[in-house]
Amino acid sequence: MNKEGTIYTVVFIFLVSFLFVFLLSMTNQATIEQVELNNEIARQRAVLTAMGIETESPDEVQQEFGNVRADENAGLFAREIDGRTVYAREFVGAGLWGAITGVIAVTDDLSEFVGMEIVSDNETPGLGGRINEGWFKEQFRGEEIPTGPITVTALEGDGDPDRTNGIVDGITGATRTSDSMESIVNQEIETFRDPDVLESLRNLTTGGNA
Repeated sequence: MNKEGTIYTVVFIFLVSFLFVFLLSMTNQATIEQVELNNEIARQRAVLTAMGIETESPDEVQQEFGNVRADENAGLFAREIDGRTVYAREFVGAGLWGAITGVIAVTDDLSEFVGMEIVSDNETPGLGGRINEGWFKEQFRGEEIPTGPITVTALEGDGDPDRTNGIVDGITGATRTSDSMESIVNQEIETFRDPDVLESLRNLTTGGNA
């Protein structure tokens, strides 16, 4: 075959492309289970962290999560921690550039946030993406849940220290993301207050895994 001919070039490109696609496919098949496991452990860790349970190794995450009563289909979780029952719920809300997913945990009487974790987002790095920073998330830990909506301010700050005012500092220069987080958190408060959701959470507490 003429190596300078069109047919040789087309066949050569096809074979090389096929080889690369084949190798990529084999690599994907070989790692897909590990990737899925890593994603599941990351999700479980987020639930535990929102509930105030710190873990180190993947084995510890799985062990601790085994003590969480869960309705996986509804994204609801409950666990007894230090003599009190904590509820958690996975959320999905609209951010500036896409979905923001995470976990919010509250006390069983809905009087106080226990914590919040962000699992994934598409916000701008260095701006809206700062919702992943510890100072922002820690503002919710121990914050009283107000009877009205919670406020995420547009004021510059590194965390509102008052746990009784229903106010947390937003992200400077990321007003849209701050507004999105305010909307998400307030929607989650209302969801926790929904009688059907509360009943499901209480059934988890008394009846084991759903």
